[in-house]
Amino acid sequence: MLETATNVRELSFGDAIKEAIAEEMRRDPNVVLMGEDVAEAGTTFKVLTGLVDEFGKDRIIDTPISEAGFSGLGVGAAMAGMRPIVDIMFGDFLTIIMDQMVNQAAKIHYMSGGKWKVPMVFRLTMGATRRSAAQHSQSLHAWPSHIPGLKVVVPSTPYDAKGLFKAAVRDDNPVVIFEHKISYRKVKGPVPADDYVIPLGVADVKRPGRDITIIATSSMVQTALAGAKLLEDVGIDAEVVDPRTMWPLDEETLINSVKKTSRCIVMDEGYGRYGVSAELAATVAQGAFYDLDAPVTRLCAMHVPIPFSPSLEDTTVPNERDVVTLAQKLCKRT
Repeated sequence: MLETATNVRELSFGDAIKEAIAEEMRRDPNVVLMGEDVAEAGTTFKVLTGLVDEFGKDRIIDTPISEAGFSGLGVGAAMAGMRPIVDIMFGDFLTIIMDQMVNQAAKIHYMSGGKWKVPMVFRLTMGATRRSAAQHSQSLHAWPSHIPGLKVVVPSTPYDAKGLFKAAVRDDNPVVIFEHKISYRKVKGPVPADDYVIPLGVADVKRPGRDITIIATSSMVQTALAGAKLLEDVGIDAEVVDPRTMWPLDEETLINSVKKTSRCIVMDEGYGRYGVSAELAATVAQGAFYDLDAPVTRLCAMHVPIPFSPSLEDTTVPNERDVVTLAQKLCKRT
């Protein structure tokens, strides 16, 4: 799509999200957005600045500081025919809305025998290295990925962010999208001005290679690509695959890549124990078992609360040198 698109501009990750929301609100008057400081303030990260000027306070709705309250309001609005986007300022506040998300939004379609739908988007952030300390720096995308009835989106590029967000708004199921806070301004890339949608459940090979597969999510995609560039200097050709959605999961693309390369590293900024990386590793270990020349290995966030200290915080998240060291070991090039 990107290769054949016309009128392509370079946008930041945050601007791509904003453009997706604006386009969907223009397309469908049932799309509304609600959350804390989303109107004039444009959210803590200024991603939504200016939307209230176009759509007004009836559609860009500032809420009280009650994530559980306005998440429940969003579930009810979706059941009544709206398509709400519920903005949760920090992904860590997922702890506050678990009942509304897990026991209500995810289950109503099933419990009503298919009579009710909940077409809504929960918009959350993720990621460390912003010096926001332990209660505002976690990557909790594994939690909703565990729940039947929820779809989970984790984009890594501006192109993917826009296309996946538009698909999420149009989906008839509750979708949870995790946006990396550091990516909003730091990550830039080509984005078509034309309308396009990326189907949920389709992975993307960000870099082809032959010696080792690196399956990476969110900001770890950029880290994996940087590591792959360094690996060129030691003669290792790394393939980088981005699942893009945790559920539905494109198992076929992941498995076929590992069958080709025979080695695999899974990178994720969430905690390794009982997390997304374990599910991805199990998927390829089972599907490509007879093609593996080394154990499937993971690089994840350290299993500690995220520190506030910059020097300590930076050590909790994998970097490109970690990628090089582990890839060399698996490829026996040390």
